[in-house]
Amino acid sequence: MASTSPVDQNALWNGPGGQIWVAQQAILDGLFQPMADLLVAELPDTVTQLLDIGCGTGASLLASAAARPAAHSTGLDISAPMLALARQRAEAVGLDADFIVADAQRHPLPSAHFDWIQSRLGVMFFDDTGTAFANLHRAARPGAGLRFIAWRSADENPFMTTAERAIGAELDLPPRAPGAPGQFAFADGGQVQRHLQAAGWKEVEVVAVDLPCSIVREDLPSYVGQLGPLGLALRAMPEDRATVLRDQALAAFAPFIEGDRVRVDAACWLIRARA
Repeated sequence: MASTSPVDQNALWNGPGGQIWVAQQAILDGLFQPMADLLVAELPDTVTQLLDIGCGTGASLLASAAARPAAHSTGLDISAPMLALARQRAEAVGLDADFIVADAQRHPLPSAHFDWIQSRLGVMFFDDTGTAFANLHRAARPGAGLRFIAWRSADENPFMTTAERAIGAELDLPPRAPGAPGQFAFADGGQVQRHLQAAGWKEVEVVAVDLPCSIVREDLPSYVGQLGPLGLALRAMPEDRATVLRDQALAAFAPFIEGDRVRVDAACWLIRARA
């Protein structure tokens, strides 16, 4: 799945993209809590060395570490500001974890070291997915387990593209290229399976899961106006114009609002494999 992208992932996640994820950490952790819970449910009792890929601000790593306190946890992410917060959160709960600012596709991880590798929405941004999966396979002990959660297609996740559909024509957004690094890079589950198998992973399963996620209704303006390519575009324009467009986008979310919550039906892949 080698591809080119108009977005410089390193610049994005070490710049405004990473900084806004830090600022919105509580909203995002609440939204994606069912995904962290799913990874914990997959976690065997016997794990001793856990690697969390694209761990961001640390939610899935912290949840797994709390469930398996005897395991040593390592978080890896390309984003220095997000990992700085993850490290602070780990220290606050007394967790002795390692955090590596690096690209999992290229970083020389220790060979045959980890017996569990996981990711919550952190594996869709590689320039070359096959190379990344091969690098992770080299870092896995024989028999090690792998669990990834990734988005299915944009069409199956209407919430995630509602604002873009509502006001995208008014903004200069980077074009979506099928298979390019980004949120929906793993939309083709069959292709993901083939890349894992080619990298040496066995017993590969790509299972469709639908997770009932939600955010507090009062957090929706921050979510729409701050996050993702659309949030970046809104923050770069004059405030009065950004407010008009954001309010226009917010109106399009009416079908997702249930009382004081905004419902997000997350159409994802749960990807299982063994080294």
